[in-house]
Amino acid sequence: MNVDCLIEEQLWSAAGIETIAATAADAVAAHLNLRQSGLEISLLACNDARIADLNSDFRGKAVPTNVLSWPSEDRSAEVAGAQPHAPVDPELGDIAIAYQTCLREADAGGRTLTDHATHLVVHGILHLLGYDHERDADATLMEGIETEILGKLGIEDPYAIIV
Repeated sequence: MNVDCLIEEQLWSAAGIETIAATAADAVAAHLNLRQSGLEISLLACNDARIADLNSDFRGKAVPTNVLSWPSEDRSAEVAGAQPHAPVDPELGDIAIAYQTCLREADAGGRTLTDHATHLVVHGILHLLGYDHERDADATLMEGIETEILGKLGIEDPYAIIV
């Protein structure tokens, strides 16, 4: 899976976003047996102001968020909890990730920026592949796959409740 990175926020360069994105994409491709597929993703590594604009334009929410995704086609499953449809278009779509929000969330969760950004890129790629978390069964499927992929990368379950 190829990831084309456009870095608008230079703090992402220092954080190694290109390596983070490639690692996440390779892990998703390996887990879902998509390695030889020639799939492509575009990733915008931006700041909170830029993602707030995008969030406003596309979701009507003029606030920063951690990650946004725009799939090139609807691959979602009709039945809750079922596997999404396989990609037809090799260009899966676009992802945007915000540095400041990602850093704040990583700090608040006691995670490294690299681990949290990897999670968010995996999450965004799964959205491009038709996974979602709107329905409970879909959320269970998506979160389980995320946890398995991250576990293989040595990253703790981001959904684990710490008490």
